[in-house]
Amino acid sequence: MSSYGGAENSFFKYSYKTKTKESLAIAVYNTGMQQCERGHSWGPAVRDHFLIHYVISGKGSYECGGRTYAVGAGDLFLVYPNEIVSYSADTEDPWQYCWVGFNGTEVQRMLELTPFRRDSLVLSLPDEELCRRLTDIYDARGNKPTDELNMIGRLYLFLGKLIDLRGCDRDETDVTSDYIENALKFIQYNYSHSIDISSIAASIGISRSHLYRVFIKHLGLSPNDYLTQYRINRACSLLRNSKLTISNIANSVGYDDPLYFSRVFKKVKGVSPSIYLKNADAAENN
Repeated sequence: MSSYGGAENSFFKYSYKTKTKESLAIAVYNTGMQQCERGHSWGPAVRDHFLIHYVISGKGSYECGGRTYAVGAGDLFLVYPNEIVSYSADTEDPWQYCWVGFNGTEVQRMLELTPFRRDSLVLSLPDEELCRRLTDIYDARGNKPTDELNMIGRLYLFLGKLIDLRGCDRDETDVTSDYIENALKFIQYNYSHSIDISSIAASIGISRSHLYRVFIKHLGLSPNDYLTQYRINRACSLLRNSKLTISNIANSVGYDDPLYFSRVFKKVKGVSPSIYLKNADAAENN
């Protein structure tokens, strides 16, 4: 595994960061590789995206949700957005790891297909190809459109390998997985219409309460919260990339009342649609 880093005891850190792209199916937010110093730590803090680390060598600890996990070579750990986490390198045998940060409208569904679960945030999957596919994302880093597409493509390959490694543990006919996948597809195809939780549940043949339990257990948020986030992320894309009025954008993402849309947008993003657009324009011009 030494081909993934420098000298065993040297300190090195490579990273790449890009702007968020909420409306994409999947986007790379950052990627990097680091040989940590003894006791080097991050947090407690939160991320606004998903993050997967692969430990190449050494060991450390990962804390999330009141639990502390011991993590060593060949292990991966997953960080969910908006959750307080911290992780630290061992004081005697500090870890070397590579990572990728990502998010997007399809990420929840993709992670559902991997071995990761809310109660299984650390996986022991010593696999050289898995590590290589993760470092391949870093090798493709850059800010040109072609670089971003290459990183996204390699992220798909990395997640595909994770799904393959789930192997026979995954039941392809698992009813719950089908519910999740079909519900997310229904939202993706119908979010611009006047759908609600009842119509989502009806489309996949289960009750509202069952749909709620499935979403909370497997995605960590309610169906209504997921639908709202999906719509607002699509609205963000339209604000940045179209010349539609806020009223037209509200209608395009399933809100008949522009004032209600603006209240929901501010609740999710922390700013009004007009301020969001102003900030996006300023960022583009910097």
